Amino acid sequence: MPSNTLDLQAKGVIFDIQRFSVHDGPGIRTIVFLKGCPLKCDWCSNPESQQSQQELMFIGHNCIGCSKCLSVCPAGAIDMENPSRVIQKKCTHCGKCVEVCYAGALNMAGEEKTVEMVLSELKKDAIYYRNSGGGITFSGGEPFFQQEFFEQLLMGCRSIGWHTTIETTGVATEKGLNRILPLVDLVFMDIKHMDDQKHQLYTGTSNKTVLKNAKIIAKTGVPMIVRIPVIPEVNDDLMNIQATADFVRSLESVKELQLMPYHRLGQNKYDYLGREYALNEIKPANKASIDQLKEAVEAYGLKCSIGGS
Repeated sequence: MPSNTLDLQAKGVIFDIQRFSVHDGPGIRTIVFLKGCPLKCDWCSNPESQQSQQELMFIGHNCIGCSKCLSVCPAGAIDMENPSRVIQKKCTHCGKCVEVCYAGALNMAGEEKTVEMVLSELKKDAIYYRNSGGGITFSGGEPFFQQEFFEQLLMGCRSIGWHTTIETTGVATEKGLNRILPLVDLVFMDIKHMDDQKHQLYTGTSNKTVLKNAKIIAKTGVPMIVRIPVIPEVNDDLMNIQATADFVRSLESVKELQLMPYHRLGQNKYDYLGREYALNEIKPANKASIDQLKEAVEAYGLKCSIGGS
């Protein structure tokens, strides 16, 4: 069960707050992105979400070569000859380089905030939640990665009367689920692959906990929509889509499966972090192939939409 006491001073790391979303739950919503994730998916569009700590990002095309970052860095983490500029292993995330980077080439991914600070930001759009039947969606990363902070945020939202939605990879402890689910109105849950070996290969984690938790959530009666990130040459084969649909159909309270087509919108972030993007050779699927997968899902009696629409 959830904690009985709301701690407004509880702290966690947020890497983004996105306003006016209409695809991540009912009505107009604000999405709070929590940092940290146990999965390392090759196609992740928010690679800055994976590590739990803050990370320095270098946007090369903004750099004017003034070297002010080099002069203020106390850790020797700036290398002007390095294409990615930042030596991540040395960086202490003090933020001094960001403060003097007037060109906006250096940005810190992740900011420590209290529950009170987050709620204050969310209240700015309260009228939109009320008028549209919207609310707050918590995403990541994986929100359960910051379990205590996540729970306090949900408690804060509930105390105000906001509708709460979570987007999860399904990697959580049963105890964590028991504490969080009573505070949630809707769950979006990803199932990346039904084959455990392939799931481990492409995400670094087994799918056993994911599938177990899908069953647990379904039994609670909390509304849940399952999502498949459709990645060409990874999980877009008909056999996997049918296996996923068959599994979702077995979850009696779940009636909808969404197909989320692969895109490259976050690819540049890998460069900003000095990382290699693993799917350079993969191209987004065409509409005809996605429509075919949609028909396959619907054959199992499930409602199916594309891209959350």
